[in-house]
Amino acid sequence: MPEADPDQARCIFATELPSHKTTANSPHGQTSRHGRCAHHALHPAPDHAVDYPALRRLLDFNIEGGVEYLVINGTTAESPTTTAEEKAEILRVVKEHVAGRVPLVYGIGGNDTAGLEILLRTTDLTGITAILSASPAYNKPSQQGIIQHYLRLADLSPLPIILYNVPGRTSSNLTAETTLRLAQHPNIIGIKEASGNLEQCMVIAARKPEAFMLISGDDMLTTPMISFGAEGVISVLGNAYPKRMSDMTRLALQGDYAAATKLLFELLPLNPLMYEEANPVGIKAVLEALGLCSPAARLPLLEATEGLKQRIQKLL
Repeated sequence: MPEADPDQARCIFATELPSHKTTANSPHGQTSRHGRCAHHALHPAPDHAVDYPALRRLLDFNIEGGVEYLVINGTTAESPTTTAEEKAEILRVVKEHVAGRVPLVYGIGGNDTAGLEILLRTTDLTGITAILSASPAYNKPSQQGIIQHYLRLADLSPLPIILYNVPGRTSSNLTAETTLRLAQHPNIIGIKEASGNLEQCMVIAARKPEAFMLISGDDMLTTPMISFGAEGVISVLGNAYPKRMSDMTRLALQGDYAAATKLLFELLPLNPLMYEEANPVGIKAVLEALGLCSPAARLPLLEATEGLKQRIQKLL
């Protein structure tokens, strides 16, 4: 496994790419993706195979739009419904196509610590800069359990780890105290904070080590979080609007909050529609409307309803 310099992971804007899949009635083989480079490879169902040309097109679209790194195998990429073989092929294709143009972060998270240790040992992480690891979902560990989980991964991982706190999906929250405790580990370099709790984020910003990155995991909270110390965003809307989101992020980092907020408000009406029928269903519908990918999703998720698509179209 390669050694990585944690400083190489210090980028300000990323999109987590959704999965790219085709459907039987999708003659152009389009695909879709989610913020932070997550990709779907060939699915056993013929109407949900990964469309690699569309995947490559979306990679280029994001890089040309100004993102500073990409996340592979993130939750928006529908990682819960891809096989180990698919994940490996997606990772191979992405690394080959990106060819070092931007750093890559790879998602390895779950609620089985021992299983994740195996993945860290066996996944080909050549060319990857850091690991994004979501907090354990469903079994709802205690804060001490979460700490021990991440410490085990950080001790083993050949790459720096970015924590991911998203209570809306995991049903457990990394408290500020837990995050600050984990921030002391030399191989834990940041957190994607998607709790929506700005006070909690402020406590982290106020007390974290200087080199530890606080990263917004909520598009709409990016500008306010940057105002008190966040360093960027891992974005969902950035898949469809990479330039607008990257411009917004950089303006906020430069202290031009008025200009950043103006760009943010342009996306405000669209944002709730991204999650109305679950993520990445909404962003896939946007990408379809923009002619970039198919809206297909794997069960138990469904393609966006016509009603949702129509409301999204009116805002584009």
